[in-house]
Amino acid sequence: MSQLLDGKATALQIKEEIANEVRRLGAEGRRPPHLAALIVGNDGASQTYVANKEKASHEVGFTSSVYRYPESTSEEELLKAIDFLNNDNEIDGFIVQLPLPKQINEKHIINSISPEKDVDGFTAINVGRMVLSEDAYLPATPMGICTLLKRHNVETQGKHCVVLGRSNIVGTPIANLLSRKGFDCTVTICHSHTQNLPEITRQADILVVAIGKPNFVTADMVKEGAVVIDVGIHRIADESRKTGYRIIGDVKHDEVDQHCSWVSPVPGGVGPLTIVSLLENTMKSYRRQMGLAQ
Repeated sequence: MSQLLDGKATALQIKEEIANEVRRLGAEGRRPPHLAALIVGNDGASQTYVANKEKASHEVGFTSSVYRYPESTSEEELLKAIDFLNNDNEIDGFIVQLPLPKQINEKHIINSISPEKDVDGFTAINVGRMVLSEDAYLPATPMGICTLLKRHNVETQGKHCVVLGRSNIVGTPIANLLSRKGFDCTVTICHSHTQNLPEITRQADILVVAIGKPNFVTADMVKEGAVVIDVGIHRIADESRKTGYRIIGDVKHDEVDQHCSWVSPVPGGVGPLTIVSLLENTMKSYRRQMGLAQ
């Protein structure tokens, strides 16, 4: 039976470490770190995600600000708000919650964020630094996956890692990170045009699934004893639940889990570490801003 890559417990441990550092800095008379978020419109998932970020910030003693703008906000108005946050020395890091309304060019917006405050790690400069193995703010979900592997002492050196999905948010950056010194995996990226997909996934010692399709990975696609990391999150109707729905991932866990050595559950796997990674990046920016040792 597989062992759980417990993101919930790991996230609690890291939050406690951050909170202890914030308390120590407060005792020295320093201000708390400050994380801000910009959100445009009323997308339900985005509202929930920003609320969770705000809650996590408060739990570790950060100052948290949320700037809310109507759906009709223009790109020019949003750029002005970003310029203000870029130049506010009291704000250590901020994120622009995606997706944005159609009248706003996401690429323009992301790349207008100061790379030193880009705690989501989405600007071209931070992505470039990451690819060159320079000091960078790493994107939160791939960073969370790396943390999950490290904190559970999962062996990665020389292992074959197969990544399902090539998005700029998860698939491409996690492939880059796991191939680096320190992890030392041999990485294959698969996508919608990959031929003989099950044949390739069955070669994986570590399988990272970020394909965006519920229950996509089944038992016949997984090598016996593999480490399986499920990044997917989907809400499906379930009348037996009080909420009327349940959360599932990209992996069909009732089939796959019995064949793994390690597996990340959904919910409670990668998700909790995505927000914690944002807190860690904000802490890093704060130390830099305050001239403290990294």
